[in-house]
Amino acid sequence: MIRTLALAAVATIAISSSALAEKIDLSTMKCSDFVKSDEQTVMVILSWIDGFYKDEDSSAIIDTDLFIENSKKLGEYCGQNPDIGVGTAAEELFGK
Repeated sequence: MIRTLALAAVATIAISSSALAEKIDLSTMKCSDFVKSDEQTVMVILSWIDGFYKDEDSSAIIDTDLFIENSKKLGEYCGQNPDIGVGTAAEELFGK
């Protein structure tokens, strides 16, 4: 099941790569911009954040339950704090 979801996510990103042919600067993106982004952009950002906040010696495992839980946390936080930067929000929620 998880493998199927991962393959579907990769296929979706690959198929829509032209839609994502842009640069996303998380250092300047506000939470308001994040919550207004399209689904594909949100998934790219969430995936990057998930990888960035993993321990350096973590195994290459994606815990989909934790990913969804953290995604909801970030979405709720950004919805309540639209003027805060996405990077700041992620650091407050998932910082080391």
